[in-house]
Amino acid sequence: GKLKANPANPRVLRDDKFLRLRKSIEGFPDMLRKRPIVAVTDADGKYMVLGGNMRLRACQDLKLKKVPVILADEWTEEQRREFIIKDNVGFGEWDWDALANEWDADKLTEWGLDLPKQGGDPFDDEGVVAKDQFGVIVMCADEAEQEHVFTRLSSEGLNCKVVVT
Repeated sequence: GKLKANPANPRVLRDDKFLRLRKSIEGFPDMLRKRPIVAVTDADGKYMVLGGNMRLRACQDLKLKKVPVILADEWTEEQRREFIIKDNVGFGEWDWDALANEWDADKLTEWGLDLPKQGGDPFDDEGVVAKDQFGVIVMCADEAEQEHVFTRLSSEGLNCKVVVT
């Protein structure tokens, strides 16, 4: 069709998460109407996705004929780039106690939420067993370089933490 993925999309969705997204859309396709794909008209007249590249891929995999789209042609190139990042940034944190007390863990997992592993030391409030961690510290010249390196490595699926020494 006229809709195409953004070749410069900085987000990656690993196979297991993609399968969960696909299953989520398959089980609740009406959700797409409430959270449509955001795109812009490209030079070739096609609609290039700014937000929703993985949803588009899942919809194509499911062979959906129509996918809701909102065009953002009025945005500047800078606004488009800003949106791509802001659309994928998770500002909030989960309240694990509220989730544990008010939500079904199987449903949360089915919907794509990665729950922390339970079990281990009964005296540990978090239910998480301490284990060795192995890592590499990359020294950066400044905060901007640190952010760039963190974003790049995270987009490759690596588990990264930002530290200041």
